[in-house]
Amino acid sequence: QVQLVESGGGSVQAGGSLRLSCVASGYTDASKCMAWFRQAPGKEREVVAAISNIFDTTYADSVKGRFTISKGNGMSSLYLQMNSLKPEDTAMYYCAAKEGSYCFSNQYTYWGQGTQVTVSS
Repeated sequence: QVQLVESGGGSVQAGGSLRLSCVASGYTDASKCMAWFRQAPGKEREVVAAISNIFDTTYADSVKGRFTISKGNGMSSLYLQMNSLKPEDTAMYYCAAKEGSYCFSNQYTYWGQGTQVTVSS
């Protein structure tokens, strides 16, 4: 069992930046992947960025070059630095973790409750 709690969301103008954080607790040693997802009203949940236990990273094309995913030495701290934000980035952002090793995937086991990001023009 892994528990995840996100923080750092808020409202920002287009072109601004936000840094999201996720704290994981429980049996985090078994996690092979952690990821950030987002879901906007009327849209399906999508994976934004993923990172493996050995620090491999993958990004959605829509955020590549603007967002950076990172983590601590283990699997208990996850971050998402978001720069050059656009109105289309507006969504609820979720932290996720799983024991499987294919990280850029919609199939995750543990989820946080989300933090809202709103970008105005």
